[in-house]
Amino acid sequence: MGRLDGKVAVITGGVKGFGLASAKVFIREGAKVVITDVDEKGSADALKELGNENAIFVKQDVSKEAEWEPVFAAAEEKFGTVNVLLNNAGILFFDDAEHVTLDEWHKILSVDLDGVMLGVQTAIKHMKKNGGSIVNISSIAGLIGIPNLYAYNAAKGGVRMLTKSAALYCAEKKYAIRVNSIHPAYAHTPMVDAYPEKLKELESLHPMGRLGSAEEIANMALFLASDESSFSTGAEFVTDGGYTAQ
Repeated sequence: MGRLDGKVAVITGGVKGFGLASAKVFIREGAKVVITDVDEKGSADALKELGNENAIFVKQDVSKEAEWEPVFAAAEEKFGTVNVLLNNAGILFFDDAEHVTLDEWHKILSVDLDGVMLGVQTAIKHMKKNGGSIVNISSIAGLIGIPNLYAYNAAKGGVRMLTKSAALYCAEKKYAIRVNSIHPAYAHTPMVDAYPEKLKELESLHPMGRLGSAEEIANMALFLASDESSFSTGAEFVTDGGYTAQ
């Protein structure tokens, strides 16, 4: 018996990185998944890995409000009621408080914060009758300041607090919806591996001496998506190789 038997999950940014790793783990544990991404070209390879009987792809820009309802409609039409939303889609680039441009600021926040807000709002609408689990991928950058991740710090800190507010709201309304955030440190994903010149420096920041893997983050997402985490809401789950313990 799988840990997610009978569940239907929507995973944003599902073509690669944490999203694809989570989709694989979710399917292995019995779920059906809808992966979304702006990367339509990469979706064919992702679906080949996942198996077409277990997953579908919907092209989506999470920062656009009009593109959220079609995702849930496609999930419900193909697999039934959505039980899990993994708000994973995100972008990253290095900037700082003195030199960031307004366009760069808006680009990061539109995907990394606005996209999560829209996902939470849409998921509550679709889950409030039958319940579910919303899992938001934040970051250690949502817990501590990092001088060269100015806009990303702001977005991920916003995700952390948005999660707590939504969790309390759902509890107050007696919706059986749990909302939690995951806070990874640097891990091997296309977003981080795009900066190979920083690899040694990034590894040295973690007491465990290495970056995390996408699968290690996916395992935390699995726990929060499953009924095993039934008493956890409004909480932050850190997967950082000891980074924030220092």
